[in-house]
Amino acid sequence: MKKLIIMALMFMPFIATSAQDNSWEQPEPGKTATNPDAKYLAGAVPEVDGKVVFSTTIKAPGKTKEQIFNILLDRMTKMTKEPNQFEQSRIVLADEKNHSQIVGNYQEWLVFKNKPLVLDRTRMFYHLMVDIKDGEAKVDLTRIYYLYDEERLPQTFQAEEWINDQYGLNKKKTKLSRVSGKFRRKTIDRKDYIFDNFTKLLAE
Repeated sequence: MKKLIIMALMFMPFIATSAQDNSWEQPEPGKTATNPDAKYLAGAVPEVDGKVVFSTTIKAPGKTKEQIFNILLDRMTKMTKEPNQFEQSRIVLADEKNHSQIVGNYQEWLVFKNKPLVLDRTRMFYHLMVDIKDGEAKVDLTRIYYLYDEERLPQTFQAEEWINDQYGLNKKKTKLSRVSGKFRRKTIDRKDYIFDNFTKLLAE
């Protein structure tokens, strides 16, 4: 009997430790913990010939050039009137004859933080350039720059010197830059929203 009690006491720490381990949040089988900023890290801001250019090709099977042109021209025109836009936002080119190209020039507020007594935002300038064929549209978001803190101490930043991998990330490329990282994050979010919206419209 004494021997059994001693053996039970020997196993008690192991049982307690095992129970504590099981309380940790473990990833599901086949999954690993992910960095919430992973989508904003290296490669998320592509450059072409030294210029930041976000591109996507949207497939629209069964739709003609004219149909795609009309859908995207309507959407891009409505974008110029959204509450975050400045009056300078406009469509600068629409190939009504060939239905092959649309270019929009946008100036809008990009908001980082909006709380009582704290409004942190920048004016963002960019071009949306759409090339259209039967069944698809290629969309480029480019010529990006920012006018920050324009009410007090205006500062202008080109995307190529502010949000690309060299300047928008830390040296190890594992985190967003402390200063320009918020510009990189919000610009990518805005690009994703626009591209996803276009994709949904052409899928209808």
